[in-house]
Amino acid sequence: MWVKICGITSIRDGLTAASAGADAVGFVFAESARRVTPEAARQIAESLPPEMEKIGVFVNAPLDTVLQSVEHAHLTGVQLHGEDPAGITESLCEQGEKMVRGFRVVRVVHYTGNADRFASQMRRLTEADAAATVLVDTGIAGRPGGTGIPFDWEAAEASFRDAAGKVRLIAAGGLTAENVARAIATLQPWGVDVSSGVESAPGRKHPERVEAFIETARAAARIAWNVSAAR
Repeated sequence: MWVKICGITSIRDGLTAASAGADAVGFVFAESARRVTPEAARQIAESLPPEMEKIGVFVNAPLDTVLQSVEHAHLTGVQLHGEDPAGITESLCEQGEKMVRGFRVVRVVHYTGNADRFASQMRRLTEADAAATVLVDTGIAGRPGGTGIPFDWEAAEASFRDAAGKVRLIAAGGLTAENVARAIATLQPWGVDVSSGVESAPGRKHPERVEAFIETARAAARIAWNVSAAR
């Protein structure tokens, strides 16, 4: 189970995520209470283990802006919210790989409560070669992410199941140590992403909550895998 701790704003919180066993951290470059500059992200990234993924989170940012941030902050991947004008995802996959081996591009899909629309969006992404990793977040008008509200996992289950094996699916939106096991059991995602669910205040991670989240997610993933293998 791949686990990303998003909204990292300090070296302390980055090291907390690393010591708890997170696979990746996320730096928000869009408007947010957790927004950081490329320079701040670089200082944090340089303090983390080299094998840990450092993902920049962008909302409708131009390709040049994203690439400049990747280079300056030493990012190993990007998470893209919003539209995909002029095939920015494909361009980032190609150019990012030249900068960092194994560069990860994560496309974001929002579940807004319409299961049919969500299924259609997922089908389009699974048919696009560039969208190898897809994060599903809760969709609320005017909020590109970070809502702290779970989406309807049961309603989205069929689309997750259909996309499994075609793309790497990440579940996000309102996850906590208390509910992540149910989300994993229902959706069986490749990974999970959390931000506000492990915080003591916006932009400040709570070490015990980070540890509990990762431990619970990994335990739930082992159970889900064993159940799936026994079928």
